[in-house]
Amino acid sequence: MDCIELKNMIFHARHGVLEQEKTVGNTFIVSLKLYLDLSVAGQSDQLKDTLNYADVFEIVKREMAVPSNLLEHVATRIISAVKQTFPQIVKIRIRLAKSRPPVGGEMGEAAVGIRN
Repeated sequence: MDCIELKNMIFHARHGVLEQEKTVGNTFIVSLKLYLDLSVAGQSDQLKDTLNYADVFEIVKREMAVPSNLLEHVATRIISAVKQTFPQIVKIRIRLAKSRPPVGGEMGEAAVGIRN
């Protein structure tokens, strides 16, 4: 199956269960792998025959702006919004990472991966 990948989209957002996370926010990194048929676009060379990844980015940006307690919830919302807008997508894989999570020690990131 063909795919389009959007890697390492960076957002500042206020996701988390701690009050500091909700107030100050953190840096989040989102990567998507969108599975769909790209054969028509491969032949036509026309944007109308594929996904406009700038439109996908705007959907992710919009969903990242809505605060949530859990990364799982944000990731699931992103998947739903993207699939609703682009029904030609057969499957989506998302990786959503929170930089420097508040765990009382050094950690580069905490991440969830969901596929639908």
